[in-house]
Amino acid sequence: MKGRGDGRAGAAGGPTRHVPVLLGDVCETLAIDRGGVFVDGTFGAGGYTSAILSANAANHVVAIDRDPDAIAAGAAMVDASGGRLRLLHGRFGQLAALLEAKGIDTVDGVVLDIGVSSMQLDEASRGFSFRQDGPLDMRMEREGVSAADIVNEASEAELADIFFHFGEERRARAIARAIIEARRRSKFTSTRELADLVATLVRQEPGVHPATRVFQALRIAVNDELGELVRALQAAEEALAPGGRLVVVTFHSLEDRIVKQFFALRTGRAGGASRHLPSGTSIPPSFNAITRGAMKPGPEEIASNPRSRSAKLRAGERTTAPAHPPTEALTLLGTLPRTADRGRARR
Repeated sequence: MKGRGDGRAGAAGGPTRHVPVLLGDVCETLAIDRGGVFVDGTFGAGGYTSAILSANAANHVVAIDRDPDAIAAGAAMVDASGGRLRLLHGRFGQLAALLEAKGIDTVDGVVLDIGVSSMQLDEASRGFSFRQDGPLDMRMEREGVSAADIVNEASEAELADIFFHFGEERRARAIARAIIEARRRSKFTSTRELADLVATLVRQEPGVHPATRVFQALRIAVNDELGELVRALQAAEEALAPGGRLVVVTFHSLEDRIVKQFFALRTGRAGGASRHLPSGTSIPPSFNAITRGAMKPGPEEIASNPRSRSAKLRAGERTTAPAHPPTEALTLLGTLPRTADRGRARR
């Protein structure tokens, strides 16, 4: 629910289409003026990447995006960068493997801007928006299981789980039941069909479309967004050199909960013991906290870019301690809880 472009011409390329959220705070917290190799794990329209390249002629960026449209649109920025930008198609959860494939052992900073970009949201044909009619798709990579596949094939229990856990939708059971009844008559193919059905069941809140939480939940499920976030945080921990910084911008409570828990565990605020080590043994903190709590956009930014209103920034600086082993608590936060009625049920 945000934009990753900056709307201005940058040193590394032409104009981009949207305003990157918390740009000044991201740049300052990431310390981009010091020079180094930085990873922009969510390239989008290149707003953060452009700012990093413009800050210091010694900066290099490895930018990652899973959306092939973003990769194609970024070609001009790559050409204009003088070899300082490498743009890679892939998921930020694959960050470590992508860097290894390019012969990069460590980096000086990683920025992650989580969720769907404004370009995806505003393009009806991508199927992310409940405000514009389009195919019920939501696939960032344009391949794999779509939102229509889930809506038309998942069991009632699985749909309810998705809406409740990934969308925090209180009417999850009623919506799932209504979908099952409706698809017996006709399969769902468009965003409008689903949004209209949800609107009959969810009370309108001021400024919030009734289908907001259902669409968020489906998007997260289609793209495994929370699982990717967990993997990306752990991969960044492995890739960052001592003194390197990790900056993460989130847009809803599920994302922020994972990032908050990650930094609490890695800075020692949540305790450093591990069940994989002998009793009483603790793991040294792998990060020092940079931010106290979450940084948020100010009134001026919210007024100029309303989609920034829910953004939160958290950051940490890598210590010399080894990376922690994968944390089960984080993994569970990134997955859908199991139910007795799991799996697809064609009806």
